[in-house]
Amino acid sequence: MRSAGPVGMAWGRVFACALLMAVVVFTGAGCQLSSGSSAGASSDGASGAADGTAVDQRPAPPRPTGYGTVFLSIDECSSFGTTSFTEVPCTSERAAARVVARYDGRVTEGPSCPATTDFVLHISEQRPAADEDGDGAVPQGYACMRNLQAPHPGDPGGGGGPRTIVGDCVYSTGRGEVRETACDGKGEKRPEYEVTEAVAKRFNCPGSTALYVQLGGESPVGCAKPV
Repeated sequence: MRSAGPVGMAWGRVFACALLMAVVVFTGAGCQLSSGSSAGASSDGASGAADGTAVDQRPAPPRPTGYGTVFLSIDECSSFGTTSFTEVPCTSERAAARVVARYDGRVTEGPSCPATTDFVLHISEQRPAADEDGDGAVPQGYACMRNLQAPHPGDPGGGGGPRTIVGDCVYSTGRGEVRETACDGKGEKRPEYEVTEAVAKRFNCPGSTALYVQLGGESPVGCAKPV
């Protein structure tokens, strides 16, 4: 569920993750490239150049495509785990969620995830010691995830996700803040207000508005009415 500031800011629950498999993904076979030469190959796999200098003529292993090329890139999938998330092929029976957007840097400093994102994965920076050209490095970033199957807490009224959007419901925490909850009343807390519109300024909200919720984006003010 999402919490909001004194003006009614509602934020989503952010799922932190320990990406224990990142090093394995990028240091396996197929991640290193070697240069070749057109000179004839010797018996040990090296080749002789015109000046007699030995040149590595062994064929470079192909770089992987799709799954594994970039850790948790757009349209790739992750599994669910109790302490970590790992990248898996989307056709795998372990696949649970798909990347709908991927950004470098911190989530507080970068672009917002799409409105119906179910949860966010924080990606820690990984820099393997044995990496010739830097291809194995995983920069710090975050992946916006969408479950492959229901439930979808990021949908309007779903009671979760990293963003509050039109159609979501919230309840007061009693500290000048609100948190999101499912509009169908099946969450831990019953809904008290529903966000019915998103506008640029508070004065654009209808007269029936009882609560203003900060949404962010081009229409940052959510107009909420009692339910």
